[in-house]
Amino acid sequence: MPEPGACPRLIERHMMQHIKFYMTPGSCSTGIHIILEELGEIFEVTIVNLPAGDHFKPAYVTVNPKSAIPALLRPDGSLLTEVIAMAYWLGQSRPRAGLWPTDLTDATRALETMAYVVTTLHGQGFARIFVPSSFARDPAAHGEVRRLGQDIVEKGFAVLNATLPRESYVAGAFSVADPVLFYVLFWADKLNIPLPATLLAHYRRLLARPAVQLVLREEGYNPATLGQMAPAA
Repeated sequence: MPEPGACPRLIERHMMQHIKFYMTPGSCSTGIHIILEELGEIFEVTIVNLPAGDHFKPAYVTVNPKSAIPALLRPDGSLLTEVIAMAYWLGQSRPRAGLWPTDLTDATRALETMAYVVTTLHGQGFARIFVPSSFARDPAAHGEVRRLGQDIVEKGFAVLNATLPRESYVAGAFSVADPVLFYVLFWADKLNIPLPATLLAHYRRLLARPAVQLVLREEGYNPATLGQMAPAA
């Protein structure tokens, strides 16, 4: 999960203000961060410290009334929120990069996978693990909430493992869907939740990409220590 105080180089490196990117290191915003780097975008970064509650403070609420990360302030001044919407816009608005599938079947699979990652694995599974108080007010129930969250995550990984291409990416060629899937695989790695073999191979394939390694280092992680687990039985 997010490590407050990480990313000391991020703001220094992205000086030109084309896109403004509001993010928290190690969070779901890592997926969008990877897409921005894969596209070679120039962007300005603002770190939002979730554990400190910065997303509820007036300075950020003024930017994003949803009080959630990530957020993109586009060059025309309009705000874009929600991981799937940001991934879709970045992929579609830069067609030469080829990060949005042109084939209808592949594009549909990309959307399907991103929706499942964000709504089920993240919203129902990992959210229970990370913030059980959002699902049960009684602290005595938090352990059970976390266990349910892990069950949802493990079942979700099994579902994705059965449909993910074995030796390629979500939609065949690399697309914006892959960094979105990456962030929940990264969370599993950090929490020692085993990944089924095909998902683990996909995770390692992403870890080998230069843009992913750059993002992880910028966000305060050592790529060489990741992806070392054995596949789930």
